[in-house]
Amino acid sequence: MPTRPSGDTIRYPAHHLLIAIGLALALALLMLAWPQGEDGGGAMPVTETSLLLIEEPAAMPAVAKGIVPHLSFAEPEVDATPTLPPEPKAAPAWAWQEERVRRGDSLARIFQRQGLRAAELHAILESGSEAKRLTRIHPGEVLQYRTDDNGQLLAVRYEFSPLEAMEATRPDATSRFSSRLVQRAPETRIAFSEGRIDSSLFVAAARSGLPDAKIMNLANIFQWDIDFVHDIRPGDSFHVLYEEQWLDGEKVGYGAIVAAEFSNRGRVHRAVRYTASNGQTNYFTPEGRSMRRAFLRAPVEFSRISSNFNMRRMHPIHNRVVPHRGIDYAAPTGTPIMAAGDGVVTTAASHHANGNYVIIRHGEQYQTKYLHLHRFGRGIRSGTRVRQGQIIGYVGMTGWATGPHLHYEFLVNGVHQNPRTVNLPQAEPIAESERARFLATTREVMAALNEQRSDEQVALTTPSSAAGG
Repeated sequence: MPTRPSGDTIRYPAHHLLIAIGLALALALLMLAWPQGEDGGGAMPVTETSLLLIEEPAAMPAVAKGIVPHLSFAEPEVDATPTLPPEPKAAPAWAWQEERVRRGDSLARIFQRQGLRAAELHAILESGSEAKRLTRIHPGEVLQYRTDDNGQLLAVRYEFSPLEAMEATRPDATSRFSSRLVQRAPETRIAFSEGRIDSSLFVAAARSGLPDAKIMNLANIFQWDIDFVHDIRPGDSFHVLYEEQWLDGEKVGYGAIVAAEFSNRGRVHRAVRYTASNGQTNYFTPEGRSMRRAFLRAPVEFSRISSNFNMRRMHPIHNRVVPHRGIDYAAPTGTPIMAAGDGVVTTAASHHANGNYVIIRHGEQYQTKYLHLHRFGRGIRSGTRVRQGQIIGYVGMTGWATGPHLHYEFLVNGVHQNPRTVNLPQAEPIAESERARFLATTREVMAALNEQRSDEQVALTTPSSAAGG
């Protein structure tokens, strides 16, 4: 217990003083040894106590749990969050867009409907010869186009058929268009049709599945030997091998007739298609004679004879006997008239009796005349050289005519002959240099035609008559 002597001073024992001095020295040494803070001060820091909590993750990887021991730790963790399908994106501005041609449409009208500029249409039409075909479009055909992000036209594609399209493209809106024709090569398959005529060729062909276009081809092949309007009789028959065009498993069109046989009035006519080494393709009999003649038997297809060749015919207008030195083919106004053979137009004029008429000279020996035309064919004038089958005019009733028809005359050395019965000169046969190759091809194709025929048709068309007429 400290004692208080007299006065205010308190006196402690000596050992207390020693203890206090020791504590002060220890504290001073401790403060010198303690690291200073960022402020350089030496204040003793405040000590805090924190509790560390360890929690298991909500989605612990299977590897960490030991569930899939064969996986290594290098494998990425599996995200257990379910994945949602992405939101559908709108088609980009440069994707192809499609417009089908409507009745009465023009390309200008389609561009206006789709908000495309008329100046771009003009630029496309000037991009090349292929683009000129866009001036002739038909309902049902398809126009495709694509634009950039600013709506500027970059490409146009027009499908004329599944096999043929025109494309006009440019890399950007500041460039010029370039056009090209795009063609797809179809697969060619050989089809067969046969039929027996009861009433007409068209009815029999339709019943056999032969398409209308092939009926016309068949008539064109045999037109020098058979008058398909007046010579067809019940019991006549035909057999045809022809090409079909297929694309992506669908039939898209027809090709050429490969071989054909037509039995008319008990006489069998056969034809086979042959492409020579020089690339020229024509029809020949299996023996190598050309199916063509120097002249067509009739210059108007599938027409009706209204007046035959008759040197003592009563004239329908003048009511007296006037020789009829030709044949009248009745047909609707505007029916095409073909040149009967190769030659030169010597006259294309109008006359009060003949109406609009054309005269063609065929070499030194033959001449044909065509009267009462509604109008002349394109480019037909005196001096024009024409090819067999070329359209020289259209049926009409100009001049002395009571109805629309063609009056057709055939002259040999200046003398009128009956066009239906006159012997027509033969075209050139197969070249001798081609004969061996031609005969090998003919045997193969005609064997294929015979293999397809039914027994009934074989019985109808195996007389010993000469082939090819």
